[in-house]
Amino acid sequence: MSERLILAIETSCDETAAAIIRNGSEIVSNVVSSQIESQKRFGGVVPEIASRHHVEQITIVIEEALAKANMQPSDLDAVAVTEGPGLVGALLIGINAAKAFAFANGLPIVGVHHIAGHIYANALVQEMQFPLLALVVSGGHTELVLMREHGSFEVIGETRDDAAGEAYDKVARVLNMPYPGGPHIDRMAHEATAAVEFPRAWLEDSYDFSFSGLKSAVINYKHNMDQRGEEIIPEQVAKGFQDSVVEVLTTKTLRAAKEFNVKQVIAAGGVSANKGLRTSLEEVFEKEGIEFTVPPLKFCTDNAAMIGAAATYMYDAGVRGNLAMNGLPGKELTSWSK
Repeated sequence: MSERLILAIETSCDETAAAIIRNGSEIVSNVVSSQIESQKRFGGVVPEIASRHHVEQITIVIEEALAKANMQPSDLDAVAVTEGPGLVGALLIGINAAKAFAFANGLPIVGVHHIAGHIYANALVQEMQFPLLALVVSGGHTELVLMREHGSFEVIGETRDDAAGEAYDKVARVLNMPYPGGPHIDRMAHEATAAVEFPRAWLEDSYDFSFSGLKSAVINYKHNMDQRGEEIIPEQVAKGFQDSVVEVLTTKTLRAAKEFNVKQVIAAGGVSANKGLRTSLEEVFEKEGIEFTVPPLKFCTDNAAMIGAAATYMYDAGVRGNLAMNGLPGKELTSWSK
């Protein structure tokens, strides 16, 4: 198969990113402009501010990605962009930039599902082996996705309320930790010598997840301690919360991996950067003799390289978008395989 070079663009939330990917696995260039410092003062992402930052940065990151790769638009085979899900205003910045670039340079365009991108971040580090099971854990998503081949997605479990990353950020706020809260909870959990015991939501006979009750349990614990005039130990609260999340995620992923007899388990999404979760999954699947893969930390959070990786397989399967493409904030994860 001939070489494929794809310019990928990602603007689904608060990262403005562009990358050039060769053959779906080689990163020629990868540029990310983060808004964390700007959004930190608000305790979370403000969509209007995120969109304004994207407008300011989108042309810059595309030009930088080309410059770092020492390439011209004529060297490319296609343009890929996150079509959804995400913040609609943020998505539209990337989509319109991608459409303009594609039109100006006579290139085909490929619209990529954001979660498919997170899953295919693993293809940047290791070849995917099917059937595989992907645990997707991020600020907006917690899902177990079964893949029998490239482009085949079957969601066998998902969160019924809060996503894992969302729960992390809300608990961090209760503990007066700055945004983004996940890394702070992870750090404090590893500093603790004891843990507050919090419940596990197992949702028996299902691969679905629920973290809203756990979040409420943490809030109630803090409220009750305040009423009694007692100080909480944040590290112990963080460890108790994280232990609950990690145990449920690991246990359900292992059960699904066994039931569907998968060859590989992969983790994807921002929360897959969590040290406690990575360690738990690595230990469990090493013991079971099932291959476990997780991307390097820089490819767990939003980036364009993962979009380019997924887009390569879509491009090879003949999937093409058009200039009528629009932002789809609630886009469902559907298969593109034939």
